[in-house]
Amino acid sequence: MFAGHFGVAAAVKNKAPELPLWSLLVSTQLLDIAFVPFNLAGIESMEPIGEGGYAHMMIYAFYTHSFVGALLLTILAACLAGVFWGKKSGTIIGAVVFSHWILDLIVHRPDLPILPGNAGNLPLLGFGLWESVPLSILIEFLLIAVGSFFYFKHALQSSGPERRGKGIAAGFIMTVFLFLSLAIDVFS
Repeated sequence: MFAGHFGVAAAVKNKAPELPLWSLLVSTQLLDIAFVPFNLAGIESMEPIGEGGYAHMMIYAFYTHSFVGALLLTILAACLAGVFWGKKSGTIIGAVVFSHWILDLIVHRPDLPILPGNAGNLPLLGFGLWESVPLSILIEFLLIAVGSFFYFKHALQSSGPERRGKGIAAGFIMTVFLFLSLAIDVFS
């Protein structure tokens, strides 16, 4: 769902032009960014569960991708963004951060805990869309297509008529980036 998360950032940019694009891209991936040091420290991990890359990993992210962990990262990001860009922007950043967990809930196998570290040994969450690789690719494709459309719209509106070529180039570059991200998701 790597590319799908970026699709959300591209779509939100159209509705929140005051926010830098980088802040939205980082926000959609904040849970995965937080996963990296936990993974390097051996606290969280990923294991292949079959042939191929796309959707063939079991992810043990019991802190960064727990429901409560995602809420804490959401609140932290929203507060920081609120300090830099105002309350409305903080709320938007928070929503974008938490969208990562919602999308992961849809695609992941049941590997998302409710409490950090799976405290209480509660049932793990995940609807398992990854079990249908074609359907999960289609959903991710739709997310990036919608994101591309809305980002293209934003790029054209913000460039103005005298710099329309710049807006078209920006929209095209974002679209290529999103579809290359999907290709990396599918073929790696």
